[in-house]
Amino acid sequence: MLQEELMEIRDPLLRKVQDHPFWSGLRDGSLPGEALARFVQQDTGFLLPAYARALARCAAAAPDDADTLLLGQSVVGTLTARDRLRRAYTTLAGELGLPELQAGLPADPATQAHASFFAAASARSFYAGVGALLPMVWFNAEVSDNLRRDAAPGSRYLPWIEVYHPGDSYGYAVRAFLDMVDRAGESCSARERQLIVEQFSISVRYEWAFAECCIRQPSWPV
Repeated sequence: MLQEELMEIRDPLLRKVQDHPFWSGLRDGSLPGEALARFVQQDTGFLLPAYARALARCAAAAPDDADTLLLGQSVVGTLTARDRLRRAYTTLAGELGLPELQAGLPADPATQAHASFFAAASARSFYAGVGALLPMVWFNAEVSDNLRRDAAPGSRYLPWIEVYHPGDSYGYAVRAFLDMVDRAGESCSARERQLIVEQFSISVRYEWAFAECCIRQPSWPV
């Protein structure tokens, strides 16, 4: 199955992402509040909307109606999650001593590159698009499970970790996405299959780059 090949590519990067100071800082409570605010602003303001639009392009290009349905439902789920995370952060900001979200902040260069990658891959073909989109849903499940399971007792961010987790039913969505990728890998040409792998290999690196940009605020030229 194609997902087994992709898992071999994913696992080394997943471990690095989970050990990144952004995610480890959430687990042990040491993450600066400004970094979490930056994550929420970049994620909900730019990355999740770009991901939803890329899902919609892939839904329109999907060769199978079942895949169109899954990807269309994922568009709704992504935008709903975007709104839920912003509301949750606003609710918890005072309790956790976090900065308020600011209007009008620009996209970080790494966020802009990540969003542009989603747009380009999904415009190229269905196969390029699903390869690019799979890491976000897969990493989200693994990282949020790791946060909830391994968070230090008494961590400052326990309330946020709980609301950030997409819920136990999210595992069904991940498995459906992986099943779709396996079906695509079996029915497509050798070149299209390689395209899935190539785009996936690029996309997993963006998962690390996004955590990096959230913890290291860019210095904007005057």
